[in-house]
Amino acid sequence: MKVIHNVSLKPYNTFGIDVRASKFIKIQTIEDLKKILRKTYAEELFILGGGSNMLLTGDIHKTVLQIDLKGKEVLEVKDDYAIIKAHAGENWHEFVLWTLKNDFGGLENLSLIPGNVGTSPIQNIGAYGVELKDNFVSCEAINIQTLESRTFTLEDCEFGYRNSVFKNKLKAQYIITSVHFKLSTKNHQLKIDYGAIQSELEGIENPTIKDISDAVIRIRESKLPNPAKIGNSGSFFKNPVISMEVFKNLQQDFPEIPNYPISECEVKIPAGWLIDKAGLKGHRDGDAGVHIKQALVLVNYGNASGSDILMLSIKIREIVKEKFGIDLEPEVNII
Repeated sequence: MKVIHNVSLKPYNTFGIDVRASKFIKIQTIEDLKKILRKTYAEELFILGGGSNMLLTGDIHKTVLQIDLKGKEVLEVKDDYAIIKAHAGENWHEFVLWTLKNDFGGLENLSLIPGNVGTSPIQNIGAYGVELKDNFVSCEAINIQTLESRTFTLEDCEFGYRNSVFKNKLKAQYIITSVHFKLSTKNHQLKIDYGAIQSELEGIENPTIKDISDAVIRIRESKLPNPAKIGNSGSFFKNPVISMEVFKNLQQDFPEIPNYPISECEVKIPAGWLIDKAGLKGHRDGDAGVHIKQALVLVNYGNASGSDILMLSIKIREIVKEKFGIDLEPEVNII
């Protein structure tokens, strides 16, 4: 376990923001993690996973712990499902590909989502009609203050839309070390309701979970920038959920507005459509911009600071609010 001083975090966040950390430690064992926690106050620590769901707006004057715990294992196999354990430092997409290689179904719609396994429950990541919680069994975490290990069940995590207990009442109190998933081993239940997936699967009579994953990858690569080439954090804003009454009023002015009813009284509206309709797709303020193909994604074209991207996000929220009366909420953590 090596302590490095004055480290650039540019390689460790997908926005490619060049801020510095006072101290940086890569954590590869739970023993090392507990050792650091024993001798460091919680408020002096900054926990870093895959760096995919954050916008860094300044230097980190703390000890940055990069959680790099590795490993995947099959804990249990039943007639039609398996329980899989993945450690927090595993790259999410590589883990999904591993499940597909072993014919474990359930995560294929979540292909190519950036980040690591350990941060996936915090955000309750989701895409194309599937959320993490749909296949989640539990996660193991360590209390930063007491070093106590705790298992969080599905109910304990209080999952919501891009939300969990780890973003609210237990924020910054636990470090997730591994996640358990329940995945199908046969008779996979395919989720192909989204139009884009159906279009990609045209001509395939009996699609497999690998076909679904391939379709999702093609869709994402066609409209989402690769963070290795253009800094970004995927979807910057959550898709807003509005009342049916507000939606009906909006529909009078915008009859083409896309919508996804989630109950009899609430409707989800694509944030990307709102931003695009507000004339902001492809907009740039210096090197901070709205992606030309997907308005939901804010990008760093090279030398934008975290503050530049934050100011752009505020501008977008104000314009969308003025035009539609809808408040956009950031999906990324702004630090």
